[in-house]
Amino acid sequence: MSTRDLDRLATAVKKRRLELYPSRLAAAKAAGVSKDTWRKVEEGDPAVRETSYAKMDQALHWMVGSCTAILTGGEPVAVDHQDGVDVVHTPQSMLPEDVRIAVTDAAMAVTPGLTLGDVQALSTQVVEELRRRGILPPAPQG
Repeated sequence: MSTRDLDRLATAVKKRRLELYPSRLAAAKAAGVSKDTWRKVEEGDPAVRETSYAKMDQALHWMVGSCTAILTGGEPVAVDHQDGVDVVHTPQSMLPEDVRIAVTDAAMAVTPGLTLGDVQALSTQVVEELRRRGILPPAPQG
């Protein structure tokens, strides 16, 4: 990574930790990292391994890769475990229309023989499946 915003990560991790855990020690135990490692992240110390970030992601109920995303200007993606299923809380920036466009572009790139109707049906089905899983918001009523 060329540009890493350690202060931004420190702020995000501390904020989330305070929402979920009574102490750094409790958070570190949940992640399987040392209290010192957790402190380093919250203080913006660059001497933290990527594997530690991945462990912390899970303890913070973030999708693995979220700490790294924060370091490079992105946002964490929250994940909850409900009824034996991981439910991803998609950032507001991911809208159903974005999904439709991505599916359409991918379908045309991978399977150029599909008709426009097939591609539209596929993208609609993907959006509906993501809504059913709680990844995208419900369809607007009206």
